[in-house]
Amino acid sequence: MLSVLDIFRIGIGPSSSHTVGPMRIGGMFIRALAKGGKLDRVARVRAELQGSLALTGVGHGTLDATMLGLMGFAPETTCPDEAAAALADLRSEKRMSLGGKRDIAFDPQADIDLAGHVIPRLHPNGMVLAAHDAAGERLMQRTYYSTGGGFVASEAQLKRKPKDDRIGTGTSVPHDFGSAADLLAACEASGLQIAELVLANEDAMRPRDRTLAGLDRIGEAMDGCISRGLSQRGILPGGLRVVRRAPDLWEKLSVNPQSNEREELFDWLNCFAMAVNEENAAGGRVVTAPTNGAAGIIPAVMRFYCLDADNNACRESRRTFLLTAGAIGLLYKQRASISGAEMGCQGEVGVACSMAAGGLAALWGGSPQQVASAAEIGMEHNLGLTCDPVGGLVQVPCIERNAIGAVKAVNAARLALHRTGAESCVSLDQVIETMRQTGLDMSSKYKETSQGGLAVNVIEC
Repeated sequence: MLSVLDIFRIGIGPSSSHTVGPMRIGGMFIRALAKGGKLDRVARVRAELQGSLALTGVGHGTLDATMLGLMGFAPETTCPDEAAAALADLRSEKRMSLGGKRDIAFDPQADIDLAGHVIPRLHPNGMVLAAHDAAGERLMQRTYYSTGGGFVASEAQLKRKPKDDRIGTGTSVPHDFGSAADLLAACEASGLQIAELVLANEDAMRPRDRTLAGLDRIGEAMDGCISRGLSQRGILPGGLRVVRRAPDLWEKLSVNPQSNEREELFDWLNCFAMAVNEENAAGGRVVTAPTNGAAGIIPAVMRFYCLDADNNACRESRRTFLLTAGAIGLLYKQRASISGAEMGCQGEVGVACSMAAGGLAALWGGSPQQVASAAEIGMEHNLGLTCDPVGGLVQVPCIERNAIGAVKAVNAARLALHRTGAESCVSLDQVIETMRQTGLDMSSKYKETSQGGLAVNVIEC
């Protein structure tokens, strides 16, 4: 069974599927060469980026991420400044060190092919890596896919048929669930809240103290991203000349933190969410939640509602929030997709809104049924949301879209908790399936290709 720590991963911006995934793929390929005893014979490596990876690859940083992965950089540990220096040296010298061990010639313009006309059947984010020796003989060629949220898979893995429709992938857990209905039934049978049930499942994967430490690390990274985003000013890279707005809004709010203006809640959520996504757009360190493009929603809601003078209470609130939100994210990951290239932005911002709504409902004492209802409302009103980044950059409309998503998540949680016992007409499982079907029906123009919507109607900001 997948872990909630698989849903929340620390990486760098601007995109989990276009940056984090390709970095991991590059590392996987180098490890495969080393395992096969071929790394020392490599003289040339070529990469073919297919589908969405090519169409928005320049704006999403995919070319840089591919090269960083081949050089041995990992998204969880990469320092953005060190990565920038390594890329500058590579472009200047036209050489790279594969995995930090094998020095070869590498010209990004000649050795990375943007094959946007190739739309792979298995997943829109395809990448083919090939290694050759000095004589030009091919040593190895592998096809990989970046499937959203930083998850990656080989061609063989995606072709392999699942044994059944359960979430399970091999790890036995005490409360297995493959749907929201299963999850709610398990909660009722065990008497556990969703966070408690998920934590019991995590115990089957690692000692509890490691799980709690992992959750705390995720929470701290999210909070740290907000704090850095509130202190950085200037124009975001990429050519759209988008100005960071979170610091100015933060200053305005800080002057009068006890304002009784009703709408100020929106300002705080907007400020925190935009701080994260401005950091993401600048290539800073963020947490997939469940993706980089939607990374601001969960941290914004958690920052506003988990603040407490008692550090222990704050930490416990964050754990409850993340465990509950993570359980909802697992359902979307396994029953549909969290990839903008497959589902449009409903699979990113929509899922993040759903996760945050469920996490907040749990934090407010909602029952498992109310949590599921909050998650359903959060997605129901994001159905059909397109992914149409202007200029292929994760800036317009992505930054503001996260701010809107954070506000919508809070409202969804409130609506769910105001229910008087009557069940919703729409279940969480039904809305997840509807999102999946909508994504399949959606034109590829609106699925992270920058070939439709705002991406073609907005020429410049």
